[in-house]
Amino acid sequence: MSIFALQSPAGGFLDEELMHFNKVFDDWCVQFDNFEDASLVAQTLEQRESVNIVEITPLSYPKYFFFNLQGDIHATRQVEDKIICIVEPMMGANFRIAVCDIETKHVRLTKTRYRTVLSVEGAFAHFEKK
Repeated sequence: MSIFALQSPAGGFLDEELMHFNKVFDDWCVQFDNFEDASLVAQTLEQRESVNIVEITPLSYPKYFFFNLQGDIHATRQVEDKIICIVEPMMGANFRIAVCDIETKHVRLTKTRYRTVLSVEGAFAHFEKK
């Protein structure tokens, strides 16, 4: 499950009008089902050297695939058919671990709240599917 997008070296994603780069990848960004289609469109752009073709997956950009996932994502990893994320739900809030099911698109936040990055990273690194 992946799609392809056109991205500027500064990190923005090309919008559907093929004119502007959005900071966040969303429904308004141009998307392709395969690399070849993305390459064809990229070649038609005037500033071709400033556009990269990137693959968007649930692991690389979980917010696009899991609409219920809110907050800032600090890290992701895959455990079997789940994407596990370190999430800061709101700026300054305690960190949480989100478990995102690839098949059902269901997002579950664990009950434990972590005050520091070090404590959540330890739990994240040793997270097992439960």
